[in-house]
Amino acid sequence: MRIAVLSQNPNLYSTKRLIEAGTKKGHEMLIVDHTKCNLVIEKKNPTIIYKGKELTDIDGVIPRIGASVTFFGTAVVRQFEMMKIFSATESQALVRSRDKLRSLQILSRAGLGLPKTVFSNYSKDVASVIDAVGGAPLVIKLLEGTQGLGVVLADNKNSAESILEAFNGLRARVIAQEFIKEAGGADIRVFIVDGVVVGAMKRQGKEGEFRSNLHRGGSANVVELTDDEENAALKAAKAMGLGIAGVDLLQSARGPLILEVNSSPGLEGIESATGKNIANFIIKYVERNA
Repeated sequence: MRIAVLSQNPNLYSTKRLIEAGTKKGHEMLIVDHTKCNLVIEKKNPTIIYKGKELTDIDGVIPRIGASVTFFGTAVVRQFEMMKIFSATESQALVRSRDKLRSLQILSRAGLGLPKTVFSNYSKDVASVIDAVGGAPLVIKLLEGTQGLGVVLADNKNSAESILEAFNGLRARVIAQEFIKEAGGADIRVFIVDGVVVGAMKRQGKEGEFRSNLHRGGSANVVELTDDEENAALKAAKAMGLGIAGVDLLQSARGPLILEVNSSPGLEGIESATGKNIANFIIKYVERNA
């Protein structure tokens, strides 16, 4: 098979591992920088021009689309779909996953546990927003933030009001979210491929840091999921329509709470923590469907 990994950076761990895993299984693997594709749209003949040549004979694609290029990256994935080429991440699911507010609404509709969240249209009544999530401390998140950037913990009501007013003044879209104290600065990343949990790790924020992202200096260890945690993660990935998903959840007194569902989850942390060949699961998923 000829499989394309859509990635801007061939040196990224996840990209290299996918190429390595596919090559070991005898596939022809190529890296396509989606930001350098030209999309030709005409009646019954959609094509993609890359580096001056038409991309042909592709059996499947594995999108690794960065958040900053979601709009064009999604258009490229959609073009492959129009060409009847299997994509490990569907274009529509990718769009849904990148919209934090829409994601939370989809997860809520699916009956999944979530930290209480408030979104408003630059409301001047910031005190009522704070009260609606249970008061301080609370978490304030930029809707466009990734990897823990644009996420702030407001310890008290005064600081929360100041932060919300500052973001509103900048016309920056934010959500206010309940702080789950019992999570202890840790969350669980569940890696799902084709409706099956293939790995799970518990990420712990460094001392004094409530964000558990590995990019922010957190640590990770393999974790055994409870039935409730596994079921919640699988239900979240299904609700978002994602064949490959990194589901982030918090352990709370009222059960697992979904934080986010990532459509391009990194492989380095999960492979290091679990010792599993996650890239191979993804290649097998493409083999079954392409």
